Amino acid sequence: MRKSLLEYLPWTLAALLLGVSYMHLILGSAPEQTSSLSFLISQLYLFALLYVGGAVGSILAVLFILFDVFYLQRNWQLSRHFFTIRAISMLFILVVVATLHYLLEKTFDVI
Repeated sequence: MRKSLLEYLPWTLAALLLGVSYMHLILGSAPEQTSSLSFLISQLYLFALLYVGGAVGSILAVLFILFDVFYLQRNWQLSRHFFTIRAISMLFILVVVATLHYLLEKTFDVI
């Protein structure tokens, strides 16, 4: 049990980092701080970046761990390119989550 937790810790951190990076890509750069109001807006930007990016990263981590346990470990364990397959599958899951996020936010106006 401990081995599997330590094995997925770097992947979970990578998923959280990818989620925050995705939100930075969506939100753009932080606004400049020229007054106290812009400082407040900058802090709200940082909160939104970490809060929503963390949520997207957490969803990505859970989906990746489930996909890894139930599919990749069984079918690709003995492959020489197992790390590459896992990294590509994480990026593919990020694309799926990002597409769903875009559809729910912009198209269907749910979020």
